[in-house]
Amino acid sequence: MKKSRIIKMLVLSVVTILSMTSCTKELDKIEIDEDIYSSEVFYQDEASYKQFLAKLYAGLAVSGQQGPAGNSDIAGIDEGFGQYLRAYWVMNEITTDEAIIAWADGNLPSLNNHTWASNNEFIYAMFSRCMYQVSLCNEFLRQTTADKLNSRNVSAATRAQIVNFRAEARFLRAFSYWHLMDMFGNVPFTTENDAVGFSFPQQKSRAFIFDFVVSELNSIDADLLASGSNEFGRVDKIAGKMLLAKVYLNAQVYINQNKFAEASAALAPVLSSTYSINTSSSYGKVFMADNDSNGSQSEMIFPIRYSGLNTQTYGGTTFITHAAIGGSMNPANFGVNGGWFGLRTRQEFVAKFAGDPRGMFYTSGQTLSIGNIGNFGDGYAVEKYKNIKSTGGQGSDVSGNFVDIDFPVFRLADAYLMYAELAARGQGSASQAATYVNTLRTRAGGSATITAGDITLDFVLDERGRELYWEGHRRQDLIRFGKYTGSNYNWQWKGGVQAGTSIDDKFKIFPIPATAIGSNPTLQQNPGY
Repeated sequence: MKKSRIIKMLVLSVVTILSMTSCTKELDKIEIDEDIYSSEVFYQDEASYKQFLAKLYAGLAVSGQQGPAGNSDIAGIDEGFGQYLRAYWVMNEITTDEAIIAWADGNLPSLNNHTWASNNEFIYAMFSRCMYQVSLCNEFLRQTTADKLNSRNVSAATRAQIVNFRAEARFLRAFSYWHLMDMFGNVPFTTENDAVGFSFPQQKSRAFIFDFVVSELNSIDADLLASGSNEFGRVDKIAGKMLLAKVYLNAQVYINQNKFAEASAALAPVLSSTYSINTSSSYGKVFMADNDSNGSQSEMIFPIRYSGLNTQTYGGTTFITHAAIGGSMNPANFGVNGGWFGLRTRQEFVAKFAGDPRGMFYTSGQTLSIGNIGNFGDGYAVEKYKNIKSTGGQGSDVSGNFVDIDFPVFRLADAYLMYAELAARGQGSASQAATYVNTLRTRAGGSATITAGDITLDFVLDERGRELYWEGHRRQDLIRFGKYTGSNYNWQWKGGVQAGTSIDDKFKIFPIPATAIGSNPTLQQNPGY
């Protein structure tokens, strides 16, 4: 593909979105004839650097160049199925006790019951999305070196902004490498220092990727903007510390080393930052159409932003909202025009709430037990995400097709529960942990307060489920707590058996997709696949 074509794609993608910030202002359409102009024409306008940055954020939210369908960034799978957030959510939720999906598309059912293999197209979509994001970040970094900026006579004011832009691009690249490391183990590795052209990226170990991500996050800290000072939807120093704490918290899984002390140190600035839990608001508002302005934004450290008019996709929160509606549920109560009869939760997870108001389950016409995965009526439905404004009325897309709900990748509530986990692991105060947990329970309303003596690992895992369910954390949490593989904890249809059964440790990571190995024969498959 010609480089000018790549740049055209970058520009056109930006004008179809509510760019994730000001990158929150709609951009004028820029027409570039790929047969005449080189990429340098794009950079003659200094606004192009922010447009390119917007594309990096948009890669997490949308799937291609023309809204919900058409001109996808990656080939080989339906754009809705293959959108970054949707692929991530499916792989990290329906493979757990928190969710199950009725649809029989392709190899999707194998994710419900841990029978997947390297030919699974949904696994391929996630792998490809991550690698695509890495490649975009690498290209942005190539185009913003001092030499490039000098050759284009870029102004001092824009250069100062680009320092922050580059740090954000490196964060987003580290974010995708974290996903690759977490889900696939040993993965192909490239940076901006690798030449553009046909070559086979070298596969690096999980330990190598771990060290790279840690090094990057430490390196960019000085160039990320201060806590809360960036535009909403763009990352700051606290997002960097939050990701670093996440990586350290899971180090025992990734590199078989205890890094809980390092996780605690990284988490400290998050807990003392400008972000806060709005205890005068309600838990449900965090997942509504106006969660960027209804008070919930105070805890949103890093959201993936959505607009029903400007970030139209059949992935993201549009998928999570629509696919959770079916049976006798009224779609209008969720601010959309219909249900997709897909997502429910499993009975073992429902049992963890015992009256906790955060358990937003729809039960009318639904059975608790799941006898038939393909029947939407089997399993309680989940009402957590609603394309309704806290002030009343639906989101911006009056047709009800697409939603405005921003997805909370990192929020302060998660940091509070990470502190509680670290306290249970010997890093932190159980008393302070109880205070943090009670803050969340008070905000939820009706949940009994706890004491320091309640801060045990089993309690924290369950509390993480109650607070953070359907936010993409569950698979990683169950693995870290030793409850995913084996038979320490079973749930319906785990291992392909209705009552649930033990599964092999190989399922802690996914296979390298066969399609990727076919394209790069130097890649080695993960054990057991």
